[in-house]
Amino acid sequence: MARRSYAEALNRVLTHEGGYSNHPADPGGPTKFGITIADYRRYLKPRASAADVRAMRLDEAKLIYRSKYWDALHCDALPAGVDYAVFDYGVNSGIGRSGKVLRRLAGFAANGRIGDARLAKVRTGTARELIVRLCDERLAFLRRLKTWPVFGKGWGRRVAEVRVAALAMTAGDRNRAPDPSTPGSSVVCTPSSGKGVVPINTKAQRGTAGGIAAAGAAAAQQAHQAGARPLIVIAIVAAAAALAVAGWFWWRWRQKRLQES
Repeated sequence: MARRSYAEALNRVLTHEGGYSNHPADPGGPTKFGITIADYRRYLKPRASAADVRAMRLDEAKLIYRSKYWDALHCDALPAGVDYAVFDYGVNSGIGRSGKVLRRLAGFAANGRIGDARLAKVRTGTARELIVRLCDERLAFLRRLKTWPVFGKGWGRRVAEVRVAALAMTAGDRNRAPDPSTPGSSVVCTPSSGKGVVPINTKAQRGTAGGIAAAGAAAAQQAHQAGARPLIVIAIVAAAAALAVAGWFWWRWRQKRLQES
């Protein structure tokens, strides 16, 4: 239904994302073509370094975008324009959030999967209204982030450009060049840095895990000095380590909940 949108949508995303960046305030860390080091490690090279990200080839980024973003969000089955708006949102703020927002605005359960029956409901809805509401929600979310003062100007411009382009796609405006860099093109698409995600409080995360580990070590030492059996001391250390790991993962879970809520 909307397969013809992919090439244009991808070119716009690549233009928005730009080349390599590693801004200290960007939760994504080392990023190239919009692909963060975490995604590069997850999908292509588990032990990738910042240098590997800098050397990433465009065809590698395109491969990730097609399978892990466009296909994961079922964009081929969405109306033209809606597919691009959801895709760009997913690239900038994660497919978990963009997918949940789409489901919520389309009247589905936010935690449900997008299947054929659900997609049919999206197709029969008003695409233009859905695009406007999606972009409004996206901008409101970005404005709530602590990193808005750093990246907000570029994000606001990006959402405005996505809105205009997506609405043009619904109208079948094929006068807009598929490549935003084409000389004389009416397309407006400017780079904007920074991932629009809820940054995790890494200091608090490390502090929680470290505090638990330190408390466990102190308890084990006290037990040893009190003459406790070695197995008891080992059990105390193991329990503290397990709690420290659990605390670390709790922070990751909390960040995900905040990101997708």
